[in-house]
Amino acid sequence: MLGRLILTYPATARRIGALFVLFLVAAGLYSLGISSAWIGKIFPSAVDWLKENKQLGRAISAIALALIVAFNWKLLQLLPRRQQIVAVWLELFALLMLFFYSFDLSLPFIAKKIGFMISQGVVTTLYISAISIAIATVIALAGAIAKLSKNGVIYGLATFYTSLFRGLPLLMQIYIIYLGLPQVGYVIGAVPAGILALSLCYGAYMTEIFRAGIESIHRGQTEGATALGLSPNQTMFLVILPQAMRVIVPPTGNQFIAMLKDSSLVSVVGVWEIMYLARTQGQTEFRHIEMLITASMIYWVLSIGLEFLQSRIEAHFGRFNAR
Repeated sequence: MLGRLILTYPATARRIGALFVLFLVAAGLYSLGISSAWIGKIFPSAVDWLKENKQLGRAISAIALALIVAFNWKLLQLLPRRQQIVAVWLELFALLMLFFYSFDLSLPFIAKKIGFMISQGVVTTLYISAISIAIATVIALAGAIAKLSKNGVIYGLATFYTSLFRGLPLLMQIYIIYLGLPQVGYVIGAVPAGILALSLCYGAYMTEIFRAGIESIHRGQTEGATALGLSPNQTMFLVILPQAMRVIVPPTGNQFIAMLKDSSLVSVVGVWEIMYLARTQGQTEFRHIEMLITASMIYWVLSIGLEFLQSRIEAHFGRFNAR
C-alpha cells in the first residue's frame, strides 16, 4: 500500500516524508530540553508568557527551530555545490562561535595569551609531530616489508613489535620510556621521550597500513618488474610503492592528524606544547575554559593544514591512475 502510494503520487510522498522528518527534528529538539529564551530575546513582550508556559514555550521553540532548519535547507539547495559547501561551513562555524560565546569568555585574556601559545606551544607541537611523523614513516615501511618477509625471525620481530605497541596505551608508553629508561642507566629528556613514544606507537599502526597497501598491488606487477631485470629493492621502490601510495596515503593522513592531537599527551612529562600551556596559562587567572578553547581551535587549524596537505599528496599519486 505504501509502496503503491509512493509510485503513484511521488510528489505527495516526498511532502509527507519531509513533514515526518520535520516532526522528528522538532521532537528531538524538544526531548533535548531546548530553551525558549531565544524567543524572549527576539520578542521581549513574550518573556512573561514563556515563563508561565514553559512546556508550551519549549514546544514552540522546537517547532520554530525545526522550521528554520528546513527553510535553511531549501535555501541551500538553490546554490551550486561549491557554494553549498562554503555556506554550510560558514553557518556551522557561526553556530560554534555562538556556542563558545555563551561561555562568557574573556577575549582580552585570550588576546594576551595567544601570542605565547603560538610562539611556544605551536612551535613545540609541530617540532615533536614532524620528527615523530618522519620516524614513524620509516619504521612503518621497514615493519611492513618485515611482515611480508618469508624469514621467520624477521616476521616474528615485526609482529611482536606491532602487537606490543598497538596493545599498550600511548600514555603508558610515554611514562615507561620517560621513567623506565633511566632505570637501566639511560636518562632521556622529556621531548625525546615524547618523540620516541609517538614514533614507536604510530609506526606500529602505520605498519599495517603500509603492509595492506603493498599487498593491494597485483603480483603481476612484481613478476613484470622481475622479467625486466629489476632487483627486489628496485621493484619495491620503483614499481610497488608508487602504486601502493594511492591506498596508503588516506589512512596514513588520518594517522598523522591523530598523532598531531596525541602529541598533547607529552604534556604529562612537562613538555611545553599546546595543551601544557593551555593548562598552566589558564591557572594564572582561573581562566581554564578560555585557554582550552583557544588550544582546541589551534589544534583544529593545524589539522585543517594537514588535511589540505593530505589532499595534495592524494592528488599527486592519484594522477598515476588517471585514464
